[in-house]
Amino acid sequence: MSKVTLIIDGREVEAEQETSLLEAAKSIGISIPTLCYHPALSPFGACRLCTVEIISRGRSRLVTSCNYPAEEGLEVRTSSPPVIRARKMLIELMLARAPKAKVLQDLAQEYGVDKVRFKMGREEELCILCGLCVRMCEEVVGVSAINFTKRGVEREVTVLPEISPEVCIGCGACASVCPTGLITVEDLYGRKVLHAEAGLGPTTPIHIPYMYAVPCIPAIDHDSCIHFQTGGCKICERFCERGAINHEMEDEYEEIEVGAIIAATGFQPFNPAQIPQYGYGRYDNVITGLELERLCNASGPTGGKILLADGREPESVGIIHCVGSRNQHYHEYCSKVCCMYSMKLAHLAREKTSAKVYEFYTDLKSAGKGYEEFYNRVLDEGVIFVRSRPPEVIPQNGALVIQCEDTLADCQRQIPVDLVVLSIALEPQSDAEQIARLFRISRTKDGFFLEKHPKLDPVATPTEGIFVVGCCQGPKDIPDTVAQASAAAARALAMISKGKVEIEAITAVVDEEFCSGCKTCIPLCPYGAISFVEEKKVSVINEALCKGCGTCGAACPSGAITSRHFTTGQIMAQIEGILV
Repeated sequence: MSKVTLIIDGREVEAEQETSLLEAAKSIGISIPTLCYHPALSPFGACRLCTVEIISRGRSRLVTSCNYPAEEGLEVRTSSPPVIRARKMLIELMLARAPKAKVLQDLAQEYGVDKVRFKMGREEELCILCGLCVRMCEEVVGVSAINFTKRGVEREVTVLPEISPEVCIGCGACASVCPTGLITVEDLYGRKVLHAEAGLGPTTPIHIPYMYAVPCIPAIDHDSCIHFQTGGCKICERFCERGAINHEMEDEYEEIEVGAIIAATGFQPFNPAQIPQYGYGRYDNVITGLELERLCNASGPTGGKILLADGREPESVGIIHCVGSRNQHYHEYCSKVCCMYSMKLAHLAREKTSAKVYEFYTDLKSAGKGYEEFYNRVLDEGVIFVRSRPPEVIPQNGALVIQCEDTLADCQRQIPVDLVVLSIALEPQSDAEQIARLFRISRTKDGFFLEKHPKLDPVATPTEGIFVVGCCQGPKDIPDTVAQASAAAARALAMISKGKVEIEAITAVVDEEFCSGCKTCIPLCPYGAISFVEEKKVSVINEALCKGCGTCGAACPSGAITSRHFTTGQIMAQIEGILV
């Protein structure tokens, strides 16, 4: 595309021929006000605030810079007297419609508009008819859930909640471009999205999965991406300078032959919204320990500061232990890490704020090297420990009150706090059952993977070559996880380095002459050692996988499966030898 040279406010600018005057001015640092322009949308010129004066062939006129292209030899003035007068008039007109719009009030102050000479509209009106939401929904999202209605002075935009939920996909694109804040997005629990970048609300379709991810590159969430819902959008492709985004890519599956498998699928945090007495999801300042950890992080959205939803620093913090743990209605087991990470969060809260910190616990478990010393340190820092039965969070006069039964003082207490932190349980991943079926791993009644022996072989499983480590085997802290992972890695390397695998001497064997091909044995084998040969119509046993448990032999209706070295004849001979 050819380039043209023009003059903007006395400065020579070189720009591509189809570039708008607004973008050309922006390229040299000149900001032109606009409330209806977005680079992802076609220029509309609805607000007219981007009006500039152009001089071409000796003639001067006013045009909207967002949709007027750069021309060779054109002279542009962005703040001449006619331009300022036009902008003041436009600000007055928009203020008459939406007097409470903060963005208009700021513009009025900047341009010296003290009063509005036109008839004022409704005080609560915020829509300025810029059309950004309508065009975003139509051009980018492709669903047209928002549109203009009526004509003339009665013209308006239909906004939530009038939109049919069958049409609106809840992408939030309209809210992201609304200049006055009229359109807001709420999460599943009805909270306004505050600090969405903090991980405390819905994530964007393109995001880095978690801090320090390896590789640390963004990924597209297929379920929330507008393109995969409507076929439209693709804004990210247009703005990615490196051309790294391709929506047509498909998942690829690779089959890799390995000598050992280490299952380290981890855990998922318990959802405290299941326990309504804590108010998680209903009260803004009730968060989880992981969310507080995110706020404390120096690379987090608040720069490491602990702040409330309205941006204030809390004066009191209440940390509730065992949320979802040691509870017969949810999880009966202890999550093992809650007590210590709660004390760590209390320490951080005391270090970063002057807040009074309360710990509401049932029983404190600080078993580990240096753990008891850390507990004493937190006590010395002024953290108040309250031994109580599961408390309740109650909103009261705009604040939060934790009501609990103090079992040491034998009384009911109500303690007002600004911030409530829930120490949530660790629970098995939602797909743990699928993983267990795939690798033939047994599970405990709590859903965690079952090891071969809790003391003598805590990382192996009954299936040879498959190991379990970390929280998928049971709740544990970082030192225990590292130790178990190192043990599993050593076991796997030792097995691979041998080059040979020792198999059980006692394994099952199929007598093909008696096998009827009923396949009864195949689903019963806990090790997946039995397969069916279609050509011969018989079952065969992989001796490397078979552990000689005898389940298949006991279930075989035709008696075709026997255990090697434990045939009926051999057992009878042993009995005869003993008796004779």
